[in-house]
Amino acid sequence: MRLLPVALLLLALPALAQVDARVAFLTKQLEKGKDPRARSQAALVLGATEEPEAVRPLCTGLEDVSELVRAAAAKGLATLKEASGLDCLKKHKEADAATLVAVREAIKALEEFKARPPRLYVALGLKDKTGSLSPELVKITEERLKRRLIHSGALLAPPKEAKKAAQGVLKKHGISGYQLNVEITKTEGGGLRLALLCLRYPDMALLGQVDVQAAGAEPAELLKALIPKAIEDVAETFEWST
Repeated sequence: MRLLPVALLLLALPALAQVDARVAFLTKQLEKGKDPRARSQAALVLGATEEPEAVRPLCTGLEDVSELVRAAAAKGLATLKEASGLDCLKKHKEADAATLVAVREAIKALEEFKARPPRLYVALGLKDKTGSLSPELVKITEERLKRRLIHSGALLAPPKEAKKAAQGVLKKHGISGYQLNVEITKTEGGGLRLALLCLRYPDMALLGQVDVQAAGAEPAELLKALIPKAIEDVAETFEWST
């Protein structure tokens, strides 16, 4: 079982609880800041937040009156690596030559990210065993897990995929397949636990389980904290990097 150390948990969660507020603050800075340099900095920091919610303000930033800000918004979208950012980049009409270069480089970076060869194939399942989480939060948690897996180099398997089809994908890409079954449960101390059962896919040979847990905050904040740690531990434990 992998646990977040108590000291780390107490330090990390208050900061994590401010993630959404931080995106809101940076969005306000980007949209309302008087100094183009401050707006540019806000765009660059938004790109580093790893928050999908940052796509909207960054796309809006592409229409800023300052070419400095527009270029920073394009760079932010490239850093964020959200495929949905491609739409506004491709639709954007840019007159400034230097900014146009930044927009084109961002498009290229995102297209290359989408087209990079997969390192592994993952079928993901998620169950809420607490009986108390909202369907919306469970859906958000699933999407965050998928995002982390994709950023780890995973190609995600479609639901209810036939075994023969899965074997065809593995053969085509020359990669290994994993079934990752994730359960959200409560801890005795009132926190949440993510239990990640890993199997070979599609043969379903059991490889093992990794658990991470945390307490001391609201469920949404706990899950947001646990997801990156869970995927990192699974990748390390089952040697996904190799």
